[in-house]
This record gives sequence, structure tokens and C-alpha cells, in this order.
Amino acid sequence: MKNYIQPGDNLTVTAPYDVKAGEGVLVGNLFGVATSDAASGELVTIVRKGAFDLKKTSAQAWTAGAKVYWNDTTKECTSAASGNKLVGAAVNAAADPSATGAVLLDGAVR
Repeated sequence: MKNYIQPGDNLTVTAPYDVKAGEGVLVGNLFGVATSDAASGELVTIVRKGAFDLKKTSAQAWTAGAKVYWNDTTKECTSAASGNKLVGAAVNAAADPSATGAVLLDGAVR
């Protein structure tokens, strides 16, 4: 097939802001977890599918299976839908307060 580019689970994108390996990265409607550190404007590979412990809004409790959104202002996951991008679902419960939560990314941003 001549038009096939790549599987798409891992994509190389231009970092929209400084990122550290393991942090969330949102580029338009592409969301993933950075595999390395990158300064804004540098290329970085993001992983778009899988389960990851990600920074979350501390003052929220999550239940297993709850929708998880990305807040691009605070650069953390949240259960609040308004103004944020749906990136996955909580793998298990996360306490209030807690700094991280396990998130299953399915490769689609809504």
C-alpha cells in the first residue's frame, strides 16, 4: 500500500511547550505521553495508547472507568469535561487528594 505511513501508536510531533519524559503532550487533537524531554519547538515522540500514571488535579477523586480529560492550561488530567479534551479513562480509583492517577489512553482525543 503506497499511502501507509506508520502504525500511529507512537508519533513524532513538535513539542508545543517544554515537556519532560512521562508528561502529557497535547498538539491540536493529538495527545500522548512524551518518551523524552523536549524544549518547546523540538521534536518529541509521544505514545498515544496504553496505561500511564499521569499528573492529575489533586482535589478530585476518580472511580475506575471514569472519563479522563486533559487540561492544557494546568498540564494535568482531570475529571472536568468543560474546556478540556477527553483523552481516556481511569484504570482504577484515585483518591482526593492524590497527585497522579492511572489513565488508559486509547489513541483518540475527543
